[in-house]
Amino acid sequence: MKVYEFGKEHAKSFVMFQCAAEPWWVFKASAEEMAKDYHVYLMIADGHDELGTEFVSLEKYAKDAAGYLKAQGIDRVDAMYGVSMGGAAVIRFLATEDIPVEKAIIDAGITPYPYPKWICRLISVKDWIMIMLGTRSLRMMKLACPPERWTPKGEDPEEHYRALLKFYKQHYSPRTIYNVFWSTDNYSMPDPVPRVDTKIEYWYGEEEKRAREKEHDIEFVCRTYPQTVLKEFKGLAHAELVMMFPERFAAEVKKFLEE
Repeated sequence: MKVYEFGKEHAKSFVMFQCAAEPWWVFKASAEEMAKDYHVYLMIADGHDELGTEFVSLEKYAKDAAGYLKAQGIDRVDAMYGVSMGGAAVIRFLATEDIPVEKAIIDAGITPYPYPKWICRLISVKDWIMIMLGTRSLRMMKLACPPERWTPKGEDPEEHYRALLKFYKQHYSPRTIYNVFWSTDNYSMPDPVPRVDTKIEYWYGEEEKRAREKEHDIEFVCRTYPQTVLKEFKGLAHAELVMMFPERFAAEVKKFLEE
């Protein structure tokens, strides 16, 4: 795991967990926007950190992040955010780590499947095949995520997609891909989950609402953390806010944090 820090001059902490299958620089603009008011810790997981590591598990991701924060002398986090796999890391962190978190945003966080393990294995193999195909071909990447929608403002679409393809081929290994999707869909949670006082919002884009309901993510989070408040973003897809609209992302986060 590699941690990028921004806004070190600020006293308040903001911890960010990434989604799967993306390099750190996809989140850089949003981290920099938040760094205008917060000390941002962008936690880049094993297998994504360009250090030759392999992703092991969601549990390790959350624990490594807690270990890093403790090593920096942090015994309380002002705010935490995670998207998709990163949202799962927030869910796990709140339940298992002994660092209190004042406020947390779980953006389309993935929750453990309620299915028999053999079905979960089949789903993981399907996901592995789809991601392997989608991250080894520029054409497939553009079909899955049209450049006119998924190119950050001010960047050249062709250069952006070629940089992503280079990242996938050089750093995103077949083992990491399988482990990411298996672990993010099947990580463990304590039973019972200890009560936490964290104020929580669960975010999702309008275009992914059906998926979050079908996969029981919303139901799981609201049952696990009954204080959770849901927030839907009209016209947006999975992880689109943090990756494509850094100014709006920071404004929405700060609106919640400053309530």
